[in-house]
Amino acid sequence: MELHGLISYTFFLLFLFTITGVTTDAVILRPTKLFVFGDSYSDTGNNPKSLASSWKTPYGLTFPGKPAGRFSDGRVLTDFVARFMGIKSPLPYQWRKYGEQRLQYGVNFAYGGTGVFDTGNFQPNMSAQIGFLEGLVKETVYTKSDLEASVALVTVSGNDYAAYTASGGSDQGLPAFIRSVVNQMSIDLKRIRDTGIRRVVVTSLQPIGCLPRLTVFTSYQQCNQSQNSAANFHNQLLQQVVTALNNSTKDSGVFVLDLFTTFNTVLKNKGAFTGSLKFDTPLKPCCIPTKSDANCGSLDENGNKLYTVCKEPDSTFFWDKVHPSQAGWRAVYLTLRSSLNRIYN
Repeated sequence: MELHGLISYTFFLLFLFTITGVTTDAVILRPTKLFVFGDSYSDTGNNPKSLASSWKTPYGLTFPGKPAGRFSDGRVLTDFVARFMGIKSPLPYQWRKYGEQRLQYGVNFAYGGTGVFDTGNFQPNMSAQIGFLEGLVKETVYTKSDLEASVALVTVSGNDYAAYTASGGSDQGLPAFIRSVVNQMSIDLKRIRDTGIRRVVVTSLQPIGCLPRLTVFTSYQQCNQSQNSAANFHNQLLQQVVTALNNSTKDSGVFVLDLFTTFNTVLKNKGAFTGSLKFDTPLKPCCIPTKSDANCGSLDENGNKLYTVCKEPDSTFFWDKVHPSQAGWRAVYLTLRSSLNRIYN
């Protein structure tokens, strides 16, 4: 647009706001940047290549056609949220020096396997990830106006609870530990808001009892309801702290993206209503280990595969024993897309 046309358009908008009684302060600008914090449900390539299965075959099979750091056969939640916003998926933090032109879309600070506390995988937890953003602000990579035109996506998908169980945590002590996790989430969410980011989207905990690592014990036929009850308790507490955070400010800038209900809806309907291929056995993953101590992508000492991959990843909701496939994430996105409109309110 030429300068004269741009000036004319600007004056037209000001005139329109004047005659309609709308002030420029009331105009909500479309967010242009996405900052991501969390774990493998949102990581797009931060984990070290030497450690993470996301850099091994067959990950990335559907997109981009090779392993690229995503814990799926293709796109993950971050990619679909960025698509909704009309921007490119933000650059993983560890690659920021190799793609500075992509910083205009934000940064992905999420590391697979992490939680709000340390989970034993030696990668940055949520507090450290937020510190990375604060560091970029101090370096003036991002300004106050940049942050005000941004959205934060926060995923907490259960790694804290897996670490709790692996370290010998008891069922009796789990409710208290869930409270401590959600309390730390409250601290983290406030800290993100205090950077100046206007909208913070935090995911509820998915029905962890429906993950293939548990449904395998019923031949992928039934979810573990006690695990889902624990996830539901987490989500109830999360909604309470989000409500309290919003009540403490004039701007209700934090909202929960309900993965719990959405996963259950898609799994129950086998994805049929989303327009994607039907998930005939929704609790069964595409990539299945052939030994109990193996994972998707594992090889034996001779380089032989210790896993099998289905012929059509698009026909499965889950890619491996924990993560949705690209088709699964697409079904989730199509189901909850309307709720993402809240980032513009």
